[in-house]
Amino acid sequence: MLEEKKSIGTLFDGIAGTYDMLNHLLSLNIDKSWRRRTVQKLTHAQNLLDVAIGTADLSLEIMRQQKATKIQGIDVSREMMRIGKEKVSKVGFAENIRFDYGSALEMPYADNTFDALTCAYGLRNFPDADKGLAEFYRVMQPGAQLAILEFSYPENRVIRFGYDLFFTHVLPFVGRVFSHDKSAYTYLNRSVKEFMWGEEMVSHIQNAGFKNVRFQPLTFGITTVYTATK
Repeated sequence: MLEEKKSIGTLFDGIAGTYDMLNHLLSLNIDKSWRRRTVQKLTHAQNLLDVAIGTADLSLEIMRQQKATKIQGIDVSREMMRIGKEKVSKVGFAENIRFDYGSALEMPYADNTFDALTCAYGLRNFPDADKGLAEFYRVMQPGAQLAILEFSYPENRVIRFGYDLFFTHVLPFVGRVFSHDKSAYTYLNRSVKEFMWGEEMVSHIQNAGFKNVRFQPLTFGITTVYTATK
């Protein structure tokens, strides 16, 4: 798993062309409401950092809700960001949303730069999540707001059974059919099942130095939004 995470940019480059379509298809468009609810928890920021910006869906939702003046994105997948830039330009936000190629574990930004930081479905792909959280803390201003949206594991046995069935069989099959890359979607399945969530995630966020850490499971605990302040 660690070796896969070290080459995560290459993995996402390979599925970038079908990534948005499969996200919306496989979630029945519920993923849009997850981002919308995450952004609703933010207050307006002047200078927001969107880590693992990818194809910019979260950044675009932030701009739609007018929760930031400027957004700086960073990602390790050039192809995901290429698609993101096209989407951003198409809706007229090219001056507001910018993209940098780079690792979330060693970001090229000064200490105390951003008054808000978001990360949607990126943290579990970091080779070292705690190092990533520490880097989040470093680049954020005192009092800045943090919002992390990440997959979690449902506690209800019936929901969990369906969740496992979907991620183990349906997701890799559909991924192979549409993106011709079964291995990428098999990795995504394992990355979700093996990653921390809920109270464990809260403890790691607190250990990075953040205060007022809260979390809210969404859609039967399939995904969770975490908020905190520096």
